[in-house]
Amino acid sequence: MPKTKFQNIVFALMMTFIMVYAMICYNIALNIGGMTNEVFIMALGELKLMWPIAFVLERAVIYLFDRLIDDHMSLLWMILIRSSLTVCLMCPTMSFVATLLFKDYAQAGMIGTWLQVSALNFPMALAWQIFFGGPLVRWIFRLIFERKSNVVLECE
Repeated sequence: MPKTKFQNIVFALMMTFIMVYAMICYNIALNIGGMTNEVFIMALGELKLMWPIAFVLERAVIYLFDRLIDDHMSLLWMILIRSSLTVCLMCPTMSFVATLLFKDYAQAGMIGTWLQVSALNFPMALAWQIFFGGPLVRWIFRLIFERKSNVVLECE
């Protein structure tokens, strides 16, 4: 887990990238009727817009997370709390933004379309965050920051 403000920013950039990219791919695959190799390329267009929005929202997750945890909590609880906060805040908010920007909501209405998009995204976002994207980002984060701290210790 991040220990400094800089580490928090790096972690947030990495986590929002992996989550946003995966969820964009998921939504494009839903829209076109299946996953194809082209989905990965198509997602890059939306990523440029959605990633910065998610990064700004992640600041709210960090704010809430810092108020909910204490030093006596286990690492597992802290991971589950941060993952849950991320999905509970990001999923409806990012689904709303995506509905506004990318969905044709004229027939069903804005609220109905947004609720449907959120309902479809929530289980995927939660599973991706807890079982795949979250562990991947934490592993990469540890590789980057534990190696740096080990180098510093070896030099002393």
